[in-house]
Amino acid sequence: MSQAEHDRNLAQRIRAHVVRMVHRAKASHVGTCFSMADLLAVLYGGVLRVDPARPDWEDRDRLVVSKGHGAAAVYAALAEVGFFPVSWLDTYCADGTRLAGHVTHHGVPGVEFSSGSLGHGLSLACGVALAGKRDGRPYRAFALLSDGECDEGSTWEAALFAPHHGLDNLVAVVDYNKIQSFGTVAAVLDLEPLAAKWRAFGWAVRELDGHDHRQIRDALAGVPFEPGRPGVLIAHTVKGKGVGFMEDKLEWHYRSPDAAQLAQALAELGCGA
Repeated sequence: MSQAEHDRNLAQRIRAHVVRMVHRAKASHVGTCFSMADLLAVLYGGVLRVDPARPDWEDRDRLVVSKGHGAAAVYAALAEVGFFPVSWLDTYCADGTRLAGHVTHHGVPGVEFSSGSLGHGLSLACGVALAGKRDGRPYRAFALLSDGECDEGSTWEAALFAPHHGLDNLVAVVDYNKIQSFGTVAAVLDLEPLAAKWRAFGWAVRELDGHDHRQIRDALAGVPFEPGRPGVLIAHTVKGKGVGFMEDKLEWHYRSPDAAQLAQALAELGCGA
């Protein structure tokens, strides 16, 4: 199996887990989980230097998932690569579970920081990257951001901070699916020209199809993008990617699939019930 096939298969398994988890829990955010599934598949498919047998390995790469509402996809990816048993996914969003509805690190191997209050993740990743630089450690810091949280001033404060400190061990990945909580990004607060804004702040920019595994892997294989500069990967994605009736639909930011929709989604993903 080629690396690209491995990544595609992992992404589909992540999506299948997610739709089951969200259905079972009557939870939300399946659309955002699907838009980021390919990015997570490439990251956990070999880009991140992590070891599931040693989740606290000192020189591991750190991934800060700022868009913490995509928790189901994160947990699915971690389970698939062996950080904890796949059976844990059955407890997602249940009372008292360790797998909360927004990403939590407490009791969950592989999760670096709890998140969900948007706009904080890039600042956390800056701190991690700066500490690595000052301590002479080889790890890299990655921050997975939503496009909607690029509305927030705290994101742009961190975007100023990282180039000032030469954090070329930092990569921000923007899941640019163009839909946020209450409408399209363009209608709520237009971000364009997004790539030009990051460049103006001093970042090295790569812009690509966030569902093309080869493009993602090729870009992330070249970290740092430019010596002395932090990098940002602007990944153009589709909300609900992989299931036709969910794709590019605002309502799947909030809805959970009923039994019939679950079956249809799993069929489209090539998975059994």
